[in-house]
Amino acid sequence: MGSRHVPARTVLFEREKNGVTYRVPALIYIPRWATMLAFAEERLSADDAHANLLVLRRGTFYRNYVEWEDMKALETALMPGHRSMNPCPIYDDFTGQLFLFFIAVLGRTTESYQIVTGRNLARLCYVTSLDQGRSWSNITDLTLEVIGKSVKEWATFALGPGHGIQLKSGRLLIPAYTYHIECRNCFGILCRTTPKAFAFRSDDHGRSWKLGELIPNLQTLECQMVSVDEEDGNNIVYCNARSSLGFRVQAVSSDEGVEFQQGQLVEKLAETSGGCHGSVIGFPAPLSLHSRNYAHNFTQASSTKCQALENQKPCKKHYHVQQHKKSTGNVLLSSSDNSVCDMTHQMRFQNVIGTSNCKSWSLCCSKTPIYTYYKAVEHFQNPTWVLYSHPTSSHSRVNLGVYLSPYPRDSDSWVGPWVIYEGPSAYSDLTYLELSSGEFGQMDSPPTTVFACLYENGLKSPYEQISFSIFTLLHRMTSLCGLYLASAFCFWKSSLPRRIH
Repeated sequence: MGSRHVPARTVLFEREKNGVTYRVPALIYIPRWATMLAFAEERLSADDAHANLLVLRRGTFYRNYVEWEDMKALETALMPGHRSMNPCPIYDDFTGQLFLFFIAVLGRTTESYQIVTGRNLARLCYVTSLDQGRSWSNITDLTLEVIGKSVKEWATFALGPGHGIQLKSGRLLIPAYTYHIECRNCFGILCRTTPKAFAFRSDDHGRSWKLGELIPNLQTLECQMVSVDEEDGNNIVYCNARSSLGFRVQAVSSDEGVEFQQGQLVEKLAETSGGCHGSVIGFPAPLSLHSRNYAHNFTQASSTKCQALENQKPCKKHYHVQQHKKSTGNVLLSSSDNSVCDMTHQMRFQNVIGTSNCKSWSLCCSKTPIYTYYKAVEHFQNPTWVLYSHPTSSHSRVNLGVYLSPYPRDSDSWVGPWVIYEGPSAYSDLTYLELSSGEFGQMDSPPTTVFACLYENGLKSPYEQISFSIFTLLHRMTSLCGLYLASAFCFWKSSLPRRIH
């Protein structure tokens, strides 16, 4: 991809001549105040053991750019004799309170030392702000209150890093992971540990916090989470985690982040050698899924052509939707070879479409059918799509890119990447904004989704700078064609009815 496709960037933090380095970005946007908050660790060098304190730059969003204030050290987010690491901001939209969670690690103790000895020296801490990051409270240490005796089973732990999330219920979730001690050898001198991701949660707007269950099977490290609305009205919490297994690991929770199901490898999201942190953000699918007008997106069988996602094999079947002759209102799916499609597709389609007046519609089907993103009944729920950022190379931390999943529960649904920085790059954090159509002179159009990314980058090393970029969904997805997005973006870009051909 040529450089002309790479979005412009603003350098927010830059390595100083004396060696002071800024690492581990965290980004959060507060729509009510049009405020961006960019956090990072200030380190004496790039080494983890040389972390010192946390810094912040506040920005105000003005339509198509952000005006940034000078960098500020967060002096209250510091425990004496400890270094502050892994910033994890979360905003309570109900109360207007901003939390900045982080870990405080004793002295220059390394993570590897804690893992080998099984002696945790990290503390769970936070500070709060009621004025969008202008001033901050004193530090609160939650380690004993929240983790308690469980800390004896942890060699060490950390947060995120990057943003936490708030669910529709008001629950706050802080992504985290621990090196869980499986067994101790040599009288406690050496340990065998397994990294496991989980979430801290609060159901009373941050007054108290509880510990979630660990993801049960695969190794999971640094992670982020997304609240995902699905078409049939369900909601899940989606976790995407770093792994040493060569690919990212994802897991879902159906009880708002208390317990996660078995993790699964995401073979379309390769890890770099040794792994690297990545970011995920959920956003409403860019479609108005609340009108029967979307029936025109289903093309009649006689004119439907098989389509395929970029870099994927063409689909093998067309699925036809017909009125069941023996039962008025029921929907029957059959394939182009007249065999009834599998129960998964059958049930998913019935949940989404319900009854239909369509007599003969044909849908080109891949592993995740396009019809799961359209509506023929008014109570259909607009789904959440997920954007993911990570270095695109499987060998080293270079060429930061973004990937998209319109059905995140399906590990095979990811498409991309689209590179947003060419060169050495590492940790990143994503957020998104919804701009009203009136700002662009299109009063009848849906809101425009704009993404922002804060990421580590440089010319020779990924730890020279932390930069900020803004890009739109359409700008990043211009080369995308196929079942998941083609009709969605065509309809989004135009109020005129269009058909898939």
